[in-house]
Amino acid sequence: MTSTAAEAGLPNSYATGHHPPQGLAKLAMGAIGVVFGDIGTSPLYALKETFTGHHKMPADDLHVFGVMSLVFWTMMMVVTVKYILIILRADNRGEGGSLALLALINRLTPGASWSKGLILLGVLATALFFGDCIITPAISVLSAVEGLTVVDQGFSDYVLPLAIGILVGLFVIQARGSAKVGAVFAPIMLLYFLVIAVMGINQLVRSPEILLALNPYYAVEFFLYDPLLGFFALGSVVLAVTGAEALYADMGHFGRKPIAVSWLWFVLPALLLNYLGQTAMLLDAPQNAVNPFYLMAPEWARLPLVFLATCATVIASQAVISGAFSVCQQAVQLGFLPRLKIVHTSASAAGQIYIPTVNWALLIMVILLVVTFGTSSSLASAYGIAVTGTMTITTVMMAVLVFSVWKWNRWIAVPLIGGLLIIDLAYLASNLTKIPDGGWFPLLVGAVAFTFLTTWAKGRHLMMLRLRESAMPIEVFIKSAATAATRVPGTAVFMTSSAVGVPHALLHNLKHNKVLHERIMILTVVIDEVPYVDDEDRLEVRDLGSDFYRLVIRYGFMQELDVPGVLKTVENCGPKLKMMDTSFFLARQTLLASDRPGMAIWREKLFAWMLRNAETAMEFFKLPTNRVVELGSQVEI
Repeated sequence: MTSTAAEAGLPNSYATGHHPPQGLAKLAMGAIGVVFGDIGTSPLYALKETFTGHHKMPADDLHVFGVMSLVFWTMMMVVTVKYILIILRADNRGEGGSLALLALINRLTPGASWSKGLILLGVLATALFFGDCIITPAISVLSAVEGLTVVDQGFSDYVLPLAIGILVGLFVIQARGSAKVGAVFAPIMLLYFLVIAVMGINQLVRSPEILLALNPYYAVEFFLYDPLLGFFALGSVVLAVTGAEALYADMGHFGRKPIAVSWLWFVLPALLLNYLGQTAMLLDAPQNAVNPFYLMAPEWARLPLVFLATCATVIASQAVISGAFSVCQQAVQLGFLPRLKIVHTSASAAGQIYIPTVNWALLIMVILLVVTFGTSSSLASAYGIAVTGTMTITTVMMAVLVFSVWKWNRWIAVPLIGGLLIIDLAYLASNLTKIPDGGWFPLLVGAVAFTFLTTWAKGRHLMMLRLRESAMPIEVFIKSAATAATRVPGTAVFMTSSAVGVPHALLHNLKHNKVLHERIMILTVVIDEVPYVDDEDRLEVRDLGSDFYRLVIRYGFMQELDVPGVLKTVENCGPKLKMMDTSFFLARQTLLASDRPGMAIWREKLFAWMLRNAETAMEFFKLPTNRVVELGSQVEI
């Protein structure tokens, strides 16, 4: 029932979007609690996996200095330069993320020859994000709870059940909304970052020579000494920047400047101090590489640290789950997923939503992942591919933006984009070596998600083409039917995805019931390629004559749809619309798989299954349940 502006045959709206109303300090504090949870909990496992993971390396001076240098420059180049300084500028009316970036580029470069390839890349990045959404809660919570074994080996049997219990509880409370829980996110993460910074300083003062590792010479020396081990190490070093994509995806909630301020002045220093502290400790005690995060704390502080780290990983997982809900909502609005039941958990914050189907699917996959892999070290092999794949695609999309939209000086843009792409590809290539050890999992999830996203988008396109093939011009219909058919009292609203032609529901109603209402509204809901459409641009009305009216309601891809609410404000359409005198007519298509060119038979059947299981248009558009009439038809695609 919804369509993009291009599908409906309409131009895009250029609404001004939205801006967070709070002050910089409050937004920066909120960003610490939500945006940086994932990257903030990376010290729990990043260095441990680098030294004791699947490609073990000795914790001697050369490797410790080399790894610390790699971590530092990875954080500077990937997070600070790429995301903070460049990508956060690529906002779509204040919103970020792969789909928002894709919509922005498509809107600013209409009809470009490479647009189809770019759409596939954007969809692939979204698909890989779903793999990340499954792995992040599993590895984060598991790595935090595993700190109990550092406190006492007797706790080892309780790690898995406790981690599963925490994860189940986390997903169960999603239905209540994150507003109340979110109020305590920032203070906990603030305390967490302060604690890990103090832990790092405590070790750093004992071995300050580790500060020399900030010199890139040591990273180069590491690669020159052992190129193969250096290449393998990249697959674990990149774990230090997992969650960097969240900086861009959550930009709409906080804005570019608060995120940049939080990162540069608080989060980055805290993380660097902790990594420097861990590596400083390894210079004196290389055996502590088995779990440097917890072993750098004094014995009396380790149990409280486990509790604090577990809280931080729950917060990081909450942010990823909320991100999955937001991405699914965008995908539904932009036509990549069927209608899903979306529950708004806050009356004041539009972005706080809950999608039951997504929530329970994530829970099942996360539990299966934890039970199958068992430890955070095993999960680390699966982690990284989805992250580096998404980062690489984001860099490619950024390159299109820089060259085609921003039109930067090529002498600056080529070496900068080329350098960032080389870094991303190096990390991606290193992570591809993990495929046999678990890296296949995010690729499998990504492949399944990519199939669903592209099948739905292609199927919708084919279905709309088939419906338009048999569509009658509205002017012809009005001339022939307006005077011949009996007019009955009331208003009929016929919903259609196309802003041209006669809706199939209108034709079927006249065919079977032999009457027309005294006022006919043909309504199309259009989702523009902007996150928010202003109220003054919401509604377009065109008088077609004979009490027929064409209405177009516009929404942004981040907005909640409420058709009756908009219709109550309609003017220039005769008497004010009353819901008790209004009937909504919807067309329900039954798809018939055929050998017509378009999609493979199995994809046609998958699309038909997705269509059958989509949320009803009545619920999606918030139509009054006792005023809806559905008329069915069969369509071959």
